[in-house]
Amino acid sequence: MIQWILFALASLPLIAISWKPLHNPSSHGFSRFFAWEAILGLIVLNAPIWFHDPFSWNQIISWILLVVSLLPLVLGLDSLRSVGKPDPTQRSDPELFGIERTTNLVTSGIYEYIRHPLYSSLFLLNWGAFFKRPSLLTIFLSVTATIFLIATAKADERECMQIFGSDYQEYIKHSKMFIPYLV
Repeated sequence: MIQWILFALASLPLIAISWKPLHNPSSHGFSRFFAWEAILGLIVLNAPIWFHDPFSWNQIISWILLVVSLLPLVLGLDSLRSVGKPDPTQRSDPELFGIERTTNLVTSGIYEYIRHPLYSSLFLLNWGAFFKRPSLLTIFLSVTATIFLIATAKADERECMQIFGSDYQEYIKHSKMFIPYLV
């Protein structure tokens, strides 16, 4: 029962920051909200055993994925701020967070290799949380989050095509979506 209360309480800020995108199903923020909810479900569900049996195979995999998830997050945010030059006066898209309102197409740093490092970070977080306690329910939540993250990236790419046009289309040809050199 306490886990359901924690999930509901933690969902409130996610709903608040996703309120505008939730009114626009074609925005990338719409599907991102559901990915966040699935990942939140994994974290809340697995919280009681988060540090249990730290040297078991699944905990080791989990911690590796969780720690590695910080790398694309930090590198991606840094590139968006420094190269993307977010400017809410030039891009007033109501569904976007401030950092997402880039005025320059970012193709350097981690973005030279992958188009969606922040979503890659969420993938790693998602599967890191899954490995805390693999089960049918957690695999369902992880696959659900994965599907919504892919949908988020595809919607984000449609939005980037509208903003950056042929430059973004060319960028797609030379970068991977989530994993350098692979996918």
